Amino acid sequence: MSYLKAPPAPASLEAAGLDRAFVAELVLKHLLQLVEFRIAEVAERVKLPVSLVELVLEEHRREKLVEIKGAANYSSMSYQFRLTEAGRARGHEAMELCRYCGPAPVSLEDYRDMVQLQSVRNIKVGDQELKSALSHLVVNDALRSRLGPAMISGQAVLIYGPSGNGKTSIAESIGRVLPEQIYLPYAVAVGGQIITVFDPVSHGEAAAAGAAQDSDSRWVLIRRPVIATGGELTLKMLDLNYDPIAKFYDASLQMKANNGLFILDDFGRQQVDPVSILNRWIVPLERRIDHMTLHTGKKFVVPFDVLALFSTDLNPKELVHEAFLRRLHYKIRIDRPTEEEFLAIFKAVCHGNGLEFNREVYAYLLQQGYGRHQLERNACHPRDLIDLILTRARYDERVPQLSIETMKVACADYFAER
Repeated sequence: MSYLKAPPAPASLEAAGLDRAFVAELVLKHLLQLVEFRIAEVAERVKLPVSLVELVLEEHRREKLVEIKGAANYSSMSYQFRLTEAGRARGHEAMELCRYCGPAPVSLEDYRDMVQLQSVRNIKVGDQELKSALSHLVVNDALRSRLGPAMISGQAVLIYGPSGNGKTSIAESIGRVLPEQIYLPYAVAVGGQIITVFDPVSHGEAAAAGAAQDSDSRWVLIRRPVIATGGELTLKMLDLNYDPIAKFYDASLQMKANNGLFILDDFGRQQVDPVSILNRWIVPLERRIDHMTLHTGKKFVVPFDVLALFSTDLNPKELVHEAFLRRLHYKIRIDRPTEEEFLAIFKAVCHGNGLEFNREVYAYLLQQGYGRHQLERNACHPRDLIDLILTRARYDERVPQLSIETMKVACADYFAER
């Protein structure tokens, strides 16, 4: 649950940090999509109090941009409005200037204040909670005891080690255990420009139990965000994305991750070199602010309040210089499993797929699979080998079985001959 109260509904457009002319145009753009409408319908679309929307519609009515079509009674809430031809023309003009047609934005100042109130540095997670979140993985106590402090530090974390041993799974599990919920704006207004922040694909909307009727609907309650990217990351994705046709912006990845977790997987495998990425983030990592620039040339500062988690299978000292490594405060190695851990993983995978563990088959795997191919054990191997056995059984239309024969075929498919 969230420990913060929902922001109160603004009593005026000035209190909302909104220009009256901007709201008037935003309302007209919404009305273009409606044949007839009531005040409450418009308020729901722009996420502003009914009283403020009523004032805007009254101005439009005086300017003959909207007209009353009918009413159920004398209450203005029952009035049925529609756009006039002049209103429709004005709405299309507004669309030409900017095609944003969503909830009203919040001010940059209000956004900064809210991010600070919900800072990721204030989160509290105990060892039992982290243990529960990692229970589907085989993670030893020593590793967990290092992950816990790193998680609540609010500092940058580097997890590294050979591929296939759970770095990505651990990172995702950390994201799932982040406590509380936060309020995120649908959009932020800066210098007369709109930046969309809420992303229904990336942000998990949360149910607002007992939400106050007088709360500011421009803020949406979400689970703490977890934004993940990998080899596809470019420097452009770390800046505002301006659409020259729609004429508004989409927030950067790290801005969408504010108050939550930012995972950069496969660090060092991007088309852009890792030094360039860290150069871009020197100021954010040290000062916890990020500098953004609009296409108009206006520069402004947004909070950088993320738990930044970098994951790589490369040698950190060969990846970047020491000066950069010290900005990644926590460096945690995720190594290959011990013999005991590998056995536990293998048994867990068998159980999870409805297969009975067979010690004779397991001994064959260790002797033939690893002994013959001179490979080191990776934590992903049991999952991948069992998946091959299940797939083969489905193809042959038979009940899957863990046997020396099925394991032999799986090893032949999985391990490349040396």
